[in-house]
Amino acid sequence: MLEDLPGKVAVVTGGCRGIGKEIVLELVKNKVKVAFNYVSNKNAASHFVNEVEELGGEVIAAQADVRNQIEVRAFIDTTKKRFGRIDFLVNNAGILKDKLLMVMSDEEWKDVIETNLYGTFFITRQIIVNFLKQKSGSIVNLSSTAGLIGNAGQVNYSSSKAGIIGLTKSLAKEVAPYGIRVNAVAPGYIQTDMVKTLNESRLIEGLHLVPMKRIGRPEEVAKVVLFLLSDASSYITGQVIPIDGGLAI
Repeated sequence: MLEDLPGKVAVVTGGCRGIGKEIVLELVKNKVKVAFNYVSNKNAASHFVNEVEELGGEVIAAQADVRNQIEVRAFIDTTKKRFGRIDFLVNNAGILKDKLLMVMSDEEWKDVIETNLYGTFFITRQIIVNFLKQKSGSIVNLSSTAGLIGNAGQVNYSSSKAGIIGLTKSLAKEVAPYGIRVNAVAPGYIQTDMVKTLNESRLIEGLHLVPMKRIGRPEEVAKVVLFLLSDASSYITGQVIPIDGGLAI
């Protein structure tokens, strides 16, 4: 357990499944209180809350779409009312709608950009004021190797994840004088529902490009996120850490 984490409060977007769920579990294991949002699957969120509480963790789940500023504000207000403060933010919520650019619809572009990039912007802007008042806080944004090297058929997704990298670096420069750190991780092929939606031949082709020749595990991402949130990384800001088995080399 990292000694500076117990009693802290974290907000994790999209914390009900995949990488987000593992991040919540890793935080709870380190005695961090967690608030996470979900969009529509209330049963899954309730089940996960029960699972965390059985582990002795403190967690709340709120229905909120990160694209909706009113719902984002209500989510953050609920978190502060329950836990009193916020110390960490993990922007994890994201979607895929893969298609070649020439046949990509306006909606397929808009939905991915608004969820992945606008969502990160909306919730970060809502929380950053609290961090500035506290003169402390740590943010980790979930980018992707797609944002570093691009992927054919993912112009919308790659653009959103590259935008998150730009947001991370720029915001890190803005808030560093106030004791706030902002970093990002860039996962490659990780064993999540999102990766399971990929065509099998495409996944096999992609794994040929991974020097470690395997898919990553969500907990391998969660442990790096935990490190970046904690004081163990107290002199690291504005950085993007690939977690990809060497894919982006």
